[in-house]
Amino acid sequence: MRPKWRHLLFLHWPLSPETVQKMLPDGLEIDTFEGRAYIGLVPFTMSEVRPHFVPDLGKVGHFYENFPELNVRTYVRRGGVRGVWFFSLDAASSLAVVAARLWFGLPYFKARMRLQARGDKRRFWLRRLWPRPQTAICSARYRVGGAGAAAQNGSLEQFLVERYVLYSRKNGQLFRGRVHHAPYEIQRVELHSLRETCVAAAGFERPNQAPHAIYSRGVDVEVWKLETC
Repeated sequence: MRPKWRHLLFLHWPLSPETVQKMLPDGLEIDTFEGRAYIGLVPFTMSEVRPHFVPDLGKVGHFYENFPELNVRTYVRRGGVRGVWFFSLDAASSLAVVAARLWFGLPYFKARMRLQARGDKRRFWLRRLWPRPQTAICSARYRVGGAGAAAQNGSLEQFLVERYVLYSRKNGQLFRGRVHHAPYEIQRVELHSLRETCVAAAGFERPNQAPHAIYSRGVDVEVWKLETC
């Protein structure tokens, strides 16, 4: 698939590795930065989704486009290969939710969502609809600042955002999917408000502290088919 990810807000909180490890499936090891695991809350817009064999023809060939998503994630390893593990993914597209659950075994949920971008101001809102009973909400207001630049080598920002593998489990089998995109150009964020229960719905009590917050205007992505690992 060749989606475009736009208007990404990366919010992260540190947690103990033991807390996160016990929530992972067998075969995955928590990845840490300076001894800490991280739980992430990442809202963004998914745009112009199309398969590899369809050329970019504008709106022709796009199954659906420009719908918001949000994921709750952490960072893992398997056999030395670093990647992302998703505890939940919410999307405003029913088709995307059903397809991702069937084809990729990813824990997608249908949600009513809205992401507004006006100048340097952003507003995000979510209410999970189904499958139930895992209800969740999220609302955030923030301002983007500064020029975009790639994360420095060895930095926490690079650890959190430059991930090129996703892991999934389907029918008891672990799968690995490779992702390709240019490095994110990240910007500063002033987080004005945040109210959410998505992290709690994933089984975590997030720390009572301001999250590490960064933003990216987005990247064009290639997501390859899942393989057993």
